[in-house]
Amino acid sequence: MKKGLIALIVLGVLAFGIYQWAVGFNNTAVQLKETSTKTWANVESAYQRRNDLIGNLVKTVQGAADFEKGTLTAVIEARAKATSISIDPTNITPEQLAKFNQAQGGLSGALKSLLVTVERYPDLKANQNFLELQSQLEGTENRINVARDRFNATVEPYNVLIKKFPGSILAGIFNFDELAYFKSEAGSENAPDVNFDFK
Repeated sequence: MKKGLIALIVLGVLAFGIYQWAVGFNNTAVQLKETSTKTWANVESAYQRRNDLIGNLVKTVQGAADFEKGTLTAVIEARAKATSISIDPTNITPEQLAKFNQAQGGLSGALKSLLVTVERYPDLKANQNFLELQSQLEGTENRINVARDRFNATVEPYNVLIKKFPGSILAGIFNFDELAYFKSEAGSENAPDVNFDFK
């Protein structure tokens, strides 16, 4: 009788320990994933700020009547494409990030082309609104970089938690999937080709 009672107590303690471990794992995973989700929202907010500034920049540049319409059209179209890509922050996949990054890279390229073309327009370069917007865009690019780095920093502890044994077993049971890191666009490690031949 005593042995049965002791075995029952041991099983109860063991079951309670497993329950506590599972609850602790789940709560930690939820907290880490929410941190990553919030941090991704900050990345999107930084990109939204850039998109808003680009709209104002385009309006300012349009004031220069003889400015190349093709350059402006490229920026407007790239901005529209970049804002059409959205990511589910609770299930960030490498494919989603690649599409998002490609669209944002297209916008960055169009914007660089616009800023290089502006060099041919002294009146526009001297326009105070343009200079202010250009300065704000440069600051926003830095914010975007910081936000992406912070996002990656929050993904790491979550991914480590759900990949390490024995947490990986519970991650499968509780449906916690790996989050993708933000990676640079393919070819971004190469120096950009800038052509200043304005013939």
